[in-house]
Amino acid sequence: MKEYTEEEVQKALKEIESMDHYTMCKLWRFGGDPIYFHSDLPTGKAYNDRLFGHFGGFTPEISKSLGW
Repeated sequence: MKEYTEEEVQKALKEIESMDHYTMCKLWRFGGDPIYFHSDLPTGKAYNDRLFGHFGGFTPEISKSLGW
């Protein structure tokens, strides 16, 4: 696993904080910067908390618009 600097982690946390619901679902489904999804970094928890806690996860409309 790549080692991330504190600056990279803080930058990713700010990006996660500003992402909209659709973008978060799109990245979850199709992938994005791996730093967002590392469970051993604060970014992984922040991403999960925002997508599923704040936004409530995927909606049928978002899921349908993203396709697979």
